[in-house]
Amino acid sequence: MIKINKLTKYFGKHQVLKDVSLDFEKGQGIALIGPNGSGKTTLIKVLLGLMVANSGEVFFDGQSIKGQSNYRRELGYMPQMSRFPDNMSVAQLFIMMKELRSDIHEKDYDLELYKAFGIEEMASKRLGILSGGMKQKVSAVLAFLFGPQVLILDEPTAGLDPVSNEVLKEKLKRMIDAGKLVVITSHILNDLDDITTHVAYLMDGEVRFFKSLDQLKSETAEFRLNRIIAQVLNQEKVYV
Repeated sequence: MIKINKLTKYFGKHQVLKDVSLDFEKGQGIALIGPNGSGKTTLIKVLLGLMVANSGEVFFDGQSIKGQSNYRRELGYMPQMSRFPDNMSVAQLFIMMKELRSDIHEKDYDLELYKAFGIEEMASKRLGILSGGMKQKVSAVLAFLFGPQVLILDEPTAGLDPVSNEVLKEKLKRMIDAGKLVVITSHILNDLDDITTHVAYLMDGEVRFFKSLDQLKSETAEFRLNRIIAQVLNQEKVYV
């Protein structure tokens, strides 16, 4: 579904992505992880078309995304930090977004999280006075609202209360089971245990490994993602 081919990105003289190649398919839950500065956010921005790579290419359903934006209609994005117009109400935000996506009929809206997170109850509130957790809920609802084929979430559980966190994770699991592609970054690896089918680990702008979770469990005899990653990295140090 998404093919990333030898992607390279520089900021000045600093190379942030180094020949990154990955293949993501429908029905996969991709844990895109790595230390700070590894290139995760840059890679996500390139996938979203918010940043242009210096070289390499990204393909969506077999078509290059270079010079076109239609593929974005199939993407739902939840950023780590949402920035909304302070003086706009929650209701006005949703009206605006629905007008921008007039290609989606109201009967096709995915309102599951809208109802679960009680968005209607905060409809009259100005976005500028919402807490960080409430903004995360609004952002999550918008990511799912138009029924995207691909969900890209950058640290989505940051600021969410435990109950909302579980609601979001259960929703993501159902999306994967329904054949959607989910790409998610998080420093809280325990949040990814029940969502992940594959792990892409970036370090210093390079793909250190990309394997299925089942393969990693078999190789390490571990079942928790944080323990799996720790063991894989420790094994690499032994062989360096």
